[in-house]
Amino acid sequence: MIRKSLACFSAITIACVIVSCGPSAKSKTMEVVLVTKALDSEWWQRVKAGAEAAGRANPDVKVTVLAPEREVNVDQQVGILENQITKRVAAIAVAPTGAAEVIPVLDRARAAGIPVVVVDTDIEWAPKLSYVGGDNQRAGRMAGEYIAKLLGGQGKVAVIRGILGVTTHEDRLSGFKQGIANSPGVRLVAVQPANSERTLGMSVMENFLTSHPDLRAVFATNDQMALGAAEALAARKLTGKVAIVGIDATWEAVRAVQAGALAGDIAMYPEQLGSRSVEAAIKAARGQVIPKRIDTDEALVTKENAPSFLRQDRLQ
Repeated sequence: MIRKSLACFSAITIACVIVSCGPSAKSKTMEVVLVTKALDSEWWQRVKAGAEAAGRANPDVKVTVLAPEREVNVDQQVGILENQITKRVAAIAVAPTGAAEVIPVLDRARAAGIPVVVVDTDIEWAPKLSYVGGDNQRAGRMAGEYIAKLLGGQGKVAVIRGILGVTTHEDRLSGFKQGIANSPGVRLVAVQPANSERTLGMSVMENFLTSHPDLRAVFATNDQMALGAAEALAARKLTGKVAIVGIDATWEAVRAVQAGALAGDIAMYPEQLGSRSVEAAIKAARGQVIPKRIDTDEALVTKENAPSFLRQDRLQ
């Protein structure tokens, strides 16, 4: 009787081992992380929303979105990346704040066998599996050509730019200069950084209005700075007197275009950026081949087509 009971117990034990170790066992959730430059603005929150939507479409994947407190906090982004490498996440998508600081960390990710997708700001790093984002130089050129057209090919212009050395803003500035190059009557008289921050954008615009009272247009290399510049104009009752063109086309900026506070904007589609970055990272983690470049495109937003952009984003 005892032998029979032991045999029965052994059979149950073996069966339990087979069930726990076999194909029906719950597999470990794969974790993919998107590290952005910040989450302190509408733009980055919409990138995050796109990333999370891609995560919901892949329930077997845990998608985490992390960022430093501000875009200028490069060391903080480096620390976030180092932590994710230590955690051995399945893949990393990253919008680099500073190439010089971030590339050594990405080298460590590669050494650890973690695939890396570069997002929003392209960098010269050969091991990246893909770049996901718009063409920032093309976007800047679009802004320059539009401003030249608004001014009829004549007038002084200035640029409020993001953090010095960040490729996104370098490319947007370079593209802007190309955009006005065919209009020799359009003169670029000042370029000043405002670190992608609204209050600094307002301060820089006030400086421009003091030092160049005959200024006719300003290009801001992101919407936060453009909206700050618009506030400076409004404070001096100069709205519409100096044309401001931003880039990103956040909802607030598109509404400002519609209201006439901004003369135009360049849309960069943040939800697509977030979702397509995460989709690429998931494929990379699964060992699938992904395109070396995934273009999220750009478009000019004007007062005439602003309502259609708001409808696209389900805001009316």
